[in-house]
Amino acid sequence: MFITFEGMDGSGKTTQAQLIALALRGLGWEVLLTREPGGTPLGDQVRDLLLQKNSAPMNPAAEFLLFCASRAQLVNEVIRPHLAQGGIVICDRYTDSSFAYQGFGHGLDLDYLRHILDFATGALYPDLTVYLDISPKEGLKRRAAASLFGEEINRIDEMALEFHHRVYEGYRQIGLAETDRWAQFDATRSQEEVQRAILTLLQTRAPALFRTHKTRSK
Repeated sequence: MFITFEGMDGSGKTTQAQLIALALRGLGWEVLLTREPGGTPLGDQVRDLLLQKNSAPMNPAAEFLLFCASRAQLVNEVIRPHLAQGGIVICDRYTDSSFAYQGFGHGLDLDYLRHILDFATGALYPDLTVYLDISPKEGLKRRAAASLFGEEINRIDEMALEFHHRVYEGYRQIGLAETDRWAQFDATRSQEEVQRAILTLLQTRAPALFRTHKTRSK
């Protein structure tokens, strides 16, 4: 099963991805937790280029293609082999981020993005996307607070609030168009409440994950 976590920065998606990976490992599954951009040596180098605050000014198309380069490497080197072995992959961001940030945020043509994303990923898309819903203003507020404790503010965090509002609207549009795989959660709730809600959703969408645990534990 391929599960992705999406949301504005500050939504808590990274924390929830880690918690859900831990819970599924506790059920006896081989769970690969990865992230975008990054997840491979090449991808981590690209991540530095994309997110460093002191990087050179970046054209939106160049930004998108760099994300796709990292993604192509991640899919072929890490994600597909793990899925082929029967494991679960949890990815912190994936193609929806490109539609939201480079498509809706920067205004790049969505049809062009879709063709290039199909090429980069071999048309590999998630079985389930967990979207943590938080307003741009609240998300950026959380990011600013986290920076006081050493979390780095990146180049994309520092873009204008209007950009983040376009991204937020992009996520809303994606959710409306992808109802079969999209699951939205209120990210303003407590960490424990969100985690329980996601696990409950997984029990509904993929009950076999939990039945297998009972069989293995006998």
